[in-house]
Amino acid sequence: MKTLTVIQHTSADYLGLMEDHFEGRRIRFTYNRPFTERSVVPKFKQIADGLVLLGGGPWGSAGPRNVPSLVEEVELCHACHEAGLPIIGIGLGAQILSLATGGSTEAAPLRFSTGYARRVDDDALNGYLPESYPLVQYLRDRAVPPADARILSVDEDEQAALFQVGELAFGFSAHPGIKLAMAEDLIMEFEEIPDDTATALNQLRTLKTEIEDALVPIMTGLIQLTELMRD
Repeated sequence: MKTLTVIQHTSADYLGLMEDHFEGRRIRFTYNRPFTERSVVPKFKQIADGLVLLGGGPWGSAGPRNVPSLVEEVELCHACHEAGLPIIGIGLGAQILSLATGGSTEAAPLRFSTGYARRVDDDALNGYLPESYPLVQYLRDRAVPPADARILSVDEDEQAALFQVGELAFGFSAHPGIKLAMAEDLIMEFEEIPDDTATALNQLRTLKTEIEDALVPIMTGLIQLTELMRD
């Protein structure tokens, strides 16, 4: 069985609906929480078979509220990428992936928005990425992928919603397996919250089934390309 190291940046943001897809394929995962007093960013030698970098809520990467562990996580992500390990970055995690692979990030306000991503590469995720799928963003700042990245889908502002760097690294601007409770907990966890969260929460409720349905092919293609089921 393969094991993923998953780095959390808040208590509320975790793998969500993705957990069942990993568990169903006998892919294990262990959570690391560097924002707690008893945990630090793991060293490269501690990473087993792959790295997942989750979102950060109001924490960013391009301004005055950078996640405190940003430098260490960029270094770790770079080492994993150089070693050819699978990497999945989500939200803030996608920004860290971009910084670690020669891209950058740009400042953007904290936002909680719902909409749809549009596929722009027919071969994206081995052909499994849906032509359109829900995009629920709760984050600050924005990833600017490196010049050699493949842009697989874009949001309604034509910004990268999913990008691929090399063969095994993928950056999602939004959590593809978000649950309503995750967004609710993010709102309660921090004093700083986006504008008009009530509207976004109501919209997220209506997207529940679409998110679950879209995640099936997304996870199929992602796991195929990252080779997490190979011995």
